[in-house]
Amino acid sequence: MATVLIVDDAAFMRISIKNMLTKNGYEVIGEAEDGESGVERYKELSPDIVTMDITMPGMNGLDALKEIIAYNAKAQVVMVSAMGQEAMVRDAILSGAKGFIVKPFKENGIIAAIKKLS
Repeated sequence: MATVLIVDDAAFMRISIKNMLTKNGYEVIGEAEDGESGVERYKELSPDIVTMDITMPGMNGLDALKEIIAYNAKAQVVMVSAMGQEAMVRDAILSGAKGFIVKPFKENGIIAAIKKLS
């Protein structure tokens, strides 16, 4: 089953996503709390899929996505955004994101988005 890196500044969101993914057979191999450490963890761990929050302190998810895609053009990154961030989601897709999940999300929504990539 696919390996996943979760990047989100909110610990409860990382835990929530991790629980949903592991329950559905995915292996969460790492977590990061901001874009900069997300890029570092991506390079260290080479996960199959990354869930990337868009809005984070320091390096945001959009900039982290661009760095990951520059490092590996085939990276599979799913953006996680709050309602009302359509412009950022569009930028993310144009920058190489393979999908997006809108908060608040339900388990079947996140699993459907990840399944498309795995």
